[in-house]
Amino acid sequence: MKRFSSLFLVSLLSGATTLGAYKLFFDSDSKNSIITEAPNHYNRTVGLSGEAIDFTKAAENAVHTVVHVKNVSVRTVSNPIMEFFYGQRGGQQQEQIGTGSGVIISEDGYIVTNNHVIKDATELEVTLNNNKSYKAKLIGTDSKMDIALLKINADEKLPYSVFADSDQVKVGEWVLAVGNPYNLNSTVTAGIVSAKARNLDTNGIQSFIQTDAAVNPGNSGGALVNTRGELIGINTMISSPTGSYTGYSFAVPSNITRKIIEDIMEFGGVQRGILGVEGNELNSKASKELGITDTEGFYIGKVTKNSGAEKAGLKSGDIIKKLDNQKITSFAELTGYINTKRPNDKVQVTFVRDGQTKTASVTLIKNDVFTTEFKGLELENIDAADKKRFRIDYGVRIRDINNENLKPYYDQLKGNIILSVDNVKATDVETISRFLNRKDENQSVNIQMINRMGQVIQIII
Repeated sequence: MKRFSSLFLVSLLSGATTLGAYKLFFDSDSKNSIITEAPNHYNRTVGLSGEAIDFTKAAENAVHTVVHVKNVSVRTVSNPIMEFFYGQRGGQQQEQIGTGSGVIISEDGYIVTNNHVIKDATELEVTLNNNKSYKAKLIGTDSKMDIALLKINADEKLPYSVFADSDQVKVGEWVLAVGNPYNLNSTVTAGIVSAKARNLDTNGIQSFIQTDAAVNPGNSGGALVNTRGELIGINTMISSPTGSYTGYSFAVPSNITRKIIEDIMEFGGVQRGILGVEGNELNSKASKELGITDTEGFYIGKVTKNSGAEKAGLKSGDIIKKLDNQKITSFAELTGYINTKRPNDKVQVTFVRDGQTKTASVTLIKNDVFTTEFKGLELENIDAADKKRFRIDYGVRIRDINNENLKPYYDQLKGNIILSVDNVKATDVETISRFLNRKDENQSVNIQMINRMGQVIQIII
């Protein structure tokens, strides 16, 4: 027990509040579709001079599809003085109001917004651009990609956004950011696409569209549209030292958003497929260390056992160059493309092995069967029942223990849910595996977890 007590450090957590089924068909002629996909006409040329660009049509199409979202939540605030002198317990309940934006995606009232806009809501209210307000129902969320789907029952057919193919968006293309902050009706700003597949290391989304169109707090969940008013992304965050816009904003690509929405509607939750490889993107430094000449692509360091990649014959040392017709030069591009796919989808992987270009057909496996091992801990993703039981929306479970030093604590550790490793949120096995792969096996790590009794504990291994 002496050794056990030195291993465990009991700690308390304090929560932080963030404000901020039928199949969907993407055939625009289908009467049953709630999402309409834009026709493919990306070869049209848009002039770069101010006189040649007319944003009025795009703005007219978009402003009526963007709504104001009000999030009402209740939190309990304790008063230590009242508790000490009068013995009052339980604290007082206070109402908090958060606001953001959303985008109508069907004429019958489905609305997409950010998960952080509606998080912890006890009541949701949506106000349209014509100032009509409706109570909204939460249909489903994806906290990893920061997307949520709402539904309102309006007394009329609603204007809605048409989805464009975000893979076809070009850097330098003109875009509009449309939001409904502070219930001021829809507001439009213009800019260009600054970058694609931007990785901000958020341990969730790794494939943002970056734009210099001004986006400020309250615009979260609003629309990023092209010059035809078609939806190419959902505005999610800004990069700023002050909390206000200073040059760059970021949007979840429409292809990822559309896939998440379809999953929520059809399956009740997001279906994630994985390729089954771990590794790093290449650059001059990484290539020199690996002793290779390629400086672009994704270098496979490890292939997951029993994954589609292993069954297709991919090996450590292979360099992925393309997925289907999508060129892969970075980890963000790889994950961004895979996030548009589902388990059992087939992906054509073009890779280089020993200087020769090869192609393999890989069947994606389901993300929740993906496991990893670090320091003798075998980890797996948690399921919906665990999230509900422990009131959490992320974490990875200790599936098994092969570490001889931890064998005496097998019963106390097996089944525990890891929340963070060295303060990095354990959003899923893939995320935590990527973080741990950067750690040396001899380095100690601080692991925060919930045990089977619901207690939060910490261990250092």
